[in-house]
Amino acid sequence: MNLSHLFQRSVQLYPQRPALARGTDSALTYSALNQRVRPLAYWLRHELGLQAGDRIMLAMKNCPEYMELMLASWHAGLCVVPVNSKLHPNEIDYMLRDSGARACFSQGELLQSLQPVAAQIDGLQLVDVGSEVYRSAVDNPPLKPASDDDRDLAWLFYTSGTTGRPKGVMLSHANLVSAAMHFYSDVQPVASDDVLVHVAPMSHGSGIYSIPYFIKGALQVVPESGGLDEAELFGLFQHYDKVSLFAAPTIVQRLVHHAQQHPVSWPGLRAMLVGGAPFYVEDIKNAVQCFGPRIAQMYGQGETPMTISALPAEQLARAVTENDTAMLASVGFVQTAIHVAIVDGENQPVAAGVTGEVIVRGATVMAGYWNNPEATQKTVVAGALRTGDIGLLDERGLLHLKDRSKDVIISGGTNIYPREVEEALLTHEAVAEVSVVGAPDPEWGEAVVAFVVRHPGATVSAGELDNHCIQSIARFKRPKHYVFVPEFPKNSTGKVLKRELQKSIIAKE
Repeated sequence: MNLSHLFQRSVQLYPQRPALARGTDSALTYSALNQRVRPLAYWLRHELGLQAGDRIMLAMKNCPEYMELMLASWHAGLCVVPVNSKLHPNEIDYMLRDSGARACFSQGELLQSLQPVAAQIDGLQLVDVGSEVYRSAVDNPPLKPASDDDRDLAWLFYTSGTTGRPKGVMLSHANLVSAAMHFYSDVQPVASDDVLVHVAPMSHGSGIYSIPYFIKGALQVVPESGGLDEAELFGLFQHYDKVSLFAAPTIVQRLVHHAQQHPVSWPGLRAMLVGGAPFYVEDIKNAVQCFGPRIAQMYGQGETPMTISALPAEQLARAVTENDTAMLASVGFVQTAIHVAIVDGENQPVAAGVTGEVIVRGATVMAGYWNNPEATQKTVVAGALRTGDIGLLDERGLLHLKDRSKDVIISGGTNIYPREVEEALLTHEAVAEVSVVGAPDPEWGEAVVAFVVRHPGATVSAGELDNHCIQSIARFKRPKHYVFVPEFPKNSTGKVLKRELQKSIIAKE
């Protein structure tokens, strides 16, 4: 089913329900939003001259225009290329050229920085969503839906590119509709009185999670700030009911800290939908102890977004109450219509409890990488996605991730999984963040190195952390070196750039 068709269905079913709002401003109803979406679709096709299948890039902060452009693009038979507004213009330049986008929508300082880039790309139209040209686009006649083919490309998402050039993940309408169905069955149901607040970038998980909400006629809110402002968000929890938000673990940590430091309440909060990076056991416990049974966890990749495994909020909270560490250390149960296998180096399935590469099959798996058949052939084999993640399925069916295959440390011929060491270190009260990497070692091949960010005002020595590790993990897994840093280098989605940490080790040698 095409996403534009599903939005039109919601317009018919919920015409007077609130659909889209900025902060606490009055919301556009589904009928009123449609009166903007369809003329914008006409403008895209007839004024900008775009053709079915063309790509348009959205390079801007969260704003209501982001949502209406997504919907208008799909209505016009176009494909959205979402990019994080925090990226450097040079990074966006590569994605513009690689995707062959014919139009780029932006605003503010980012738009200004993209002007020299756009001037060097033949045929690219750079559009300011704050301009009169854009505002007057809704005066066009409404466009009839251009396509209802669910095989059409809907979302061309570029991977973070931490190990090389980003690759364009091709997601069809069918992929995204299937992801929405999995959200209902495995994370939480959605009704027309639910609210989704976009504090994380709409270019990533938050934008994809807009789909199950508009299908059910729910309200979506973009904060005035366009992102995460803790005081603003807690104000929205006061203003709205049944509020959910997609959040990377770093966002959850900031909200926990704010709640602990300020006299705030959250009567309207329904759930924080956590994904996009490792969610450590101690952080889960802190979040559930602070907010109660309102923390859900999902695991996926851009190649199969948020749809590999999940733990709904009530289940996660019960695991905290029962001190079910094994469940908390997992990424949940495999989602309903997804098949996960753990395979060895010969691509053969392994027994329960045995570690191997996570392989995924299902209707959410991408069509492939844009203009990159070689990478596609390596990653999607006989319809199965090779995730590159190392994990295991336990006897209960819980999926446990150890690490990315490229992050496994081989020391003295033995595999050491950084996440296991990180989990151990995070139980020390002085440790705020930790990232474990491998460094070249003449004796062991690789040595375990722990980069540690301490809580403000806290003190802890390498020896103390070493003794702490001995209490929970094998001696050979302990870090050989500890490096204390004020903060970690992170990409635009909050993931720690381990390659940068490794480079800093090599630079000192």
